[in-house]
Amino acid sequence: MIRVVLPPHLRTLAQLHGEVTLDVPCQVTRASVLDALEARYPMLRGTIRDHVTEQRRPFLRFFACAQDLTHESADAPLPNAVASGAEPFLVIGAIAGG
Repeated sequence: MIRVVLPPHLRTLAQLHGEVTLDVPCQVTRASVLDALEARYPMLRGTIRDHVTEQRRPFLRFFACAQDLTHESADAPLPNAVASGAEPFLVIGAIAGG
């Protein structure tokens, strides 16, 4: 099971409390985790990545095992600790301003 931590505004939209656990039947990549998340919580479609291009939305970043994975390929395998469920995959809402 993959553990996913969402920012508060997305948890509210999906009516979630705490982290999400997902079964990802194929290779554990950012794309496969987001596919599983959107399949289970359809109200999140389009909030994390664009409907058409599947590019991440501005002001969202992806982290795992204390590494920023935002600019890594969506099809790159996530760290083994995430695939095993030992560490969560984090979707973080970035903050802008001065």
